[in-house]
Amino acid sequence: MPPIHSSPYFQMDNPAILSLLRPTPGEKHRKPTSSSGGLLRMFKLFPMLTSGCKMVALLGRPRKPMLKDSATTGTIFGYRKGRVCLAIQDDPHSVPIFVIELPMLTSLLQKEMASEIVRIALESETKTHKKKVLEEFVWAVLCNGRKMGYSIRRKQLSDDELHVMQLLRGVSMGAGVLPSPNDKETVTADGELTYMRARFERVVGSKDSEAFYMINPDGAASGPELSIFFVRSN
Repeated sequence: MPPIHSSPYFQMDNPAILSLLRPTPGEKHRKPTSSSGGLLRMFKLFPMLTSGCKMVALLGRPRKPMLKDSATTGTIFGYRKGRVCLAIQDDPHSVPIFVIELPMLTSLLQKEMASEIVRIALESETKTHKKKVLEEFVWAVLCNGRKMGYSIRRKQLSDDELHVMQLLRGVSMGAGVLPSPNDKETVTADGELTYMRARFERVVGSKDSEAFYMINPDGAASGPELSIFFVRSN
């Protein structure tokens, strides 16, 4: 099998990202199976999933996480006609350690899900190394090798972001549609407020690079389908 970065679709020019990439057996010819990628498939079904808000209302009641382990919690959410946000937490009940609005529409990310393998890379060009990688503010964002633009990490949560975190405080993994923060209705002028939450394996490559690999909810061994990379240029 040729190296992952030999495919122009998944081109990753940064050596730090290349060092973090995990080859997936049979990646080039892999076909979707019924035992993997359940969350990604659900995310691609929006806006057909409209009962997610009811499910979240029920799942949001527990005071303790449903799953106790060292996995990191990652949430991708946003209005269908708006930009997508990414939040990373140590667990569903903790304050996010990283929140950013990505320079791409939620609908575009959902289309990227059709590739079955999604790699989001955030690159910081900051020269100082006094901060941890996730503490950097300005990021260049790439999705499956294509540059989307630049984003700035949130210092504080917006009202919408806080609303989503509160609704999902008892959810360890899942995907659905949330009620909007203002009128509590599912559909707004910007479309549905959709979300996908999953558990991620956090891998520290160096002081300048980290990666998050989505853990399939059913324990499938077909390899990660969603990976998020954070790299600081030297």
